[in-house]
Amino acid sequence: MKIEVLGTGCAKCKKAKELVEKAVEETGVDAQIVKVENIDDILSYGVMVTPAIVVDGEVKIAGKIPELDTIKEWLSH
Repeated sequence: MKIEVLGTGCAKCKKAKELVEKAVEETGVDAQIVKVENIDDILSYGVMVTPAIVVDGEVKIAGKIPELDTIKEWLSH
């Protein structure tokens, strides 16, 4: 599983990455977590606001920090 955290380094983007890391740790899923900061790469997903989280190429959320339980749900599917 590949999880991408899209963001330019803002506080919300850092928090989103921390939550993704915690969710992966708590669920024990085998996942590669990648921080994407390049604007062109972020825009290639059609994302206009950050933070955003992409799981296996699918944008799951953009513009806000998800709840930990929400991230865990994404990881279980």
